[in-house]
Amino acid sequence: MSGSRITALGHYQPARVLTNEDLAGMVDTSDAWITSRVGIRTRHIAGSDEPVDELAAHAAAKALAAAGRTPDEIDLVLVATSTAIDRSPNTAARVAARLGMPGPAVMDINVVCAGFTHALATADHAVRAGGAHRVLVVGADKMSDVTDWTDRTTCVLVGDGAGAAVVEAAAPGTESGIGPVLWGSVPEMGNAVRIEGTPPRFAQEGQSVYRWATTRLPDFARRACEKAGLTPADLAAVVLHQANLRIVEPLARRIGAVNAVVARDVVDSGNTSAASIPLAFSKLVEQGAVSAGDPVLLFGFGGNLSYAGQVVRCP
Repeated sequence: MSGSRITALGHYQPARVLTNEDLAGMVDTSDAWITSRVGIRTRHIAGSDEPVDELAAHAAAKALAAAGRTPDEIDLVLVATSTAIDRSPNTAARVAARLGMPGPAVMDINVVCAGFTHALATADHAVRAGGAHRVLVVGADKMSDVTDWTDRTTCVLVGDGAGAAVVEAAAPGTESGIGPVLWGSVPEMGNAVRIEGTPPRFAQEGQSVYRWATTRLPDFARRACEKAGLTPADLAAVVLHQANLRIVEPLARRIGAVNAVVARDVVDSGNTSAASIPLAFSKLVEQGAVSAGDPVLLFGFGGNLSYAGQVVRCP
């Protein structure tokens, strides 16, 4: 079986920026209240005419261009999302149609905030098993569609966006660029993060998620490093789900990644759910904060309560 690697990344965010000051005019909040509790200053919000598959397609097109690939070279499209309005056609099919792909397999993966790392592992497994040779993996969410904009405890958190990766089979005899996944869930805490109801609305038990993430996830992240044959000190970067800066920063310290750049895109983008990891990773690459071949820990966690992480080599 051949291993796989990420050959390129891309990201996209809507043009509209919603600041903390803007939110203070909508609900009883302030810039000081928001930054002190979640560390977010701005977020991007899509318009009513920008569905989640459009966000996904923009990010996907950028990843394909960066990889030097054309849409007809992709044989599997995986889109991690929990905010698609329609059930069929699924988001992956609509992305394929927008990009003019001739006939890839198309699947949506709904693991909420851990969706991208689940989808990335699925892509790696498909390549290793010979079911695909070149995969487009997208994390995209339009959280503004499922947010109660009168609830200051949740509306200050969310943003919209997408991030994408092109995953290809590693050349024979070369090292795999996607390490083994460490994944699982805590079913008894499944209601801690929810998108449910009619119309669907995002809600969470913030303190429960904070306590679980800051106490349990460091060990999971270290185990993901071990599965890749590395220690946290070997990491060049850590890209955690961008839930809340007050979760991201303590987690990064407790993992022990003392030499790593820590993604803090949540400050500018808010919580973009399944988009947050590829969005933040793509920006690190674009900014030159990491170099080709560097080991990077990706770790998603959130709804269900699910988690998944792996060490990848930077494209």
